[in-house]
Amino acid sequence: MTNKSIQQAAIRTVQLEADSITQLQQYINESFVKAVQTVAASKGRLVISGIGKSAIIAQKIVATLNSTGTPSLFMHAADAIHGDLGMVQEQDIVMIISKSGESPEIKVLLPLIRSFGNTLIGMVGNEQSLLAKQADIFLNTSVSQEACPNNLAPTNSTTAQLVMGDAFAVALMEVKGFNSDDFAKLHPGGMLGKRLYLRVQDIYIHNEKPKVKADTSLREVIMEMTSKRLGATAVTDGKNILLGIITDGDLRRMLEKNVTPGTVVAKDIMTVHPKTIDADALAVEALGVLRSNDISQLVVVSGSEYLGFIHLHDLIKEGII
Repeated sequence: MTNKSIQQAAIRTVQLEADSITQLQQYINESFVKAVQTVAASKGRLVISGIGKSAIIAQKIVATLNSTGTPSLFMHAADAIHGDLGMVQEQDIVMIISKSGESPEIKVLLPLIRSFGNTLIGMVGNEQSLLAKQADIFLNTSVSQEACPNNLAPTNSTTAQLVMGDAFAVALMEVKGFNSDDFAKLHPGGMLGKRLYLRVQDIYIHNEKPKVKADTSLREVIMEMTSKRLGATAVTDGKNILLGIITDGDLRRMLEKNVTPGTVVAKDIMTVHPKTIDADALAVEALGVLRSNDISQLVVVSGSEYLGFIHLHDLIKEGII
C-alpha cells in the first residue's frame, strides 16, 4: 500500500465510526431514560457483563461508573456460568453488553439472571436477538456496518457501545447531582485530585512564618527575612493582625531613594493591603491569584490574622502546576 492509501484507510475508519456515533443519537430514547432512572434509584450495584471485545468495553464502562458515583463491577460472561454469578446480589441490576446478543455464553447466562429476579438491561446491537427480547430494558447500539473492510472485526460496534456507556454514565451523574466535590473524594491521587481537594492550609504549615512588628528596625527586618529564607516577611501588630508585607523588592526600592537605613523601621517600607489568601481556600485558587497578579507568594490569613506564606514553588512541588 502507498502512504496515501494507508491514510485513506485510516480516514475512512474515522469517518465510519463517527457516523455510527451520530446515528446513536436516535437510540437515546425512553428506554435509555428508564435505564438511567432505574440504576439511579437502585440500592444495589450495577453488574456489567460481556464476552470478547464487548467484555473489554464493559470493563471500561464499569471504571467510568465507579469513578462518577455509581457502584459497579465487571463479571465476565464466561466466568459467570462457572461460579462468578455468585457476585450478583439481590438488589443488583445486571447489564449485559453484546453486539449480536446471541453468543453461546450469553444464551446460557440469560435464564440464570432471569431466575434470580434481577432487573436486566441489555446493551445490544441486534434488536431481534435473544438478549434484546429478554432484557427488561433494551439499549440499542446497532450500527449499519463495521469499519473493518471485511465487515467482521468489532470496530464501529464497540465504539457505539463505548459512547453509549459514556452517555449513560454522564446522565447518571446529572440525575444524582454528582459534583466536583464528589469527584475529588473518589480521585484523591495525582494532579487532578489535588486540584480538587488540596487546600492552602495543607501547604503553608510546612513553611517558615516570618513576621516583624511595625517599629522593627531595618536591620532586624533583613535578619528575619534572611533567617526564614522566603524573601519576605509579614508586618503584624501585637495581636498578630496583618498590617503589611515587606519583600526583597521593597528593600531595593528603599535603597534607590537614598534614605538613611539607620532611621528606617518596618512600617516605613512595608506594602499595606498585600495580596492574601484564606487558609481554607483551595490551592488552585491560590495559583489563580498568583498568576493574575504576577507574583510568587501570598500571605495566608484567617480573617485579618496572619498565619504564614504560600509560595509558587509550593504549588509546583505539589503538582498543582
